[in-house]
Amino acid sequence: MLTDQEFTAAAERYMDMSYRIAVNYLGRCADAEDAVQNTMLRLCRTDTAFDGEEHLRHWIIHVTLNECRRLAISFWRTRTLPLDEGPEPAFSQPERQELYDAVMSLPRKYRLPLYLYYYEDYSVAEIADVMGLKPSTVQTRLSRAREKLKAMLTEE
Repeated sequence: MLTDQEFTAAAERYMDMSYRIAVNYLGRCADAEDAVQNTMLRLCRTDTAFDGEEHLRHWIIHVTLNECRRLAISFWRTRTLPLDEGPEPAFSQPERQELYDAVMSLPRKYRLPLYLYYYEDYSVAEIADVMGLKPSTVQTRLSRAREKLKAMLTEE
């Protein structure tokens, strides 16, 4: 189990990353906050002995994705929340907001690997491990995501 100081340090270091992944996966800020809260609660209660920062970071991403999956299929989420609620604006610069909107309009299976690859600097093998996919599948999804983004951004 983590000590209070270790937990606080880990939460401060990785809470924003966990939130960004959750917003990316779920598309709703309130759901993302729930996923992050559950992730941090699991971190607080875990008996896992972490082998270093990379192991801890990988564990947090994995648990965040699992919490997002759990929330995405929740009966209450699909029945009680309005469908038009979207994520908070991520960028103050209009040209970056356009890119963010384009990325968020991609299907989740393309959006998440793209985020982990470009924003969290994960390798294809690491993304495959975290998402439970084959590396070739991750490469295909990254390639298709780039193609879709290019098509969307060159249309406008």
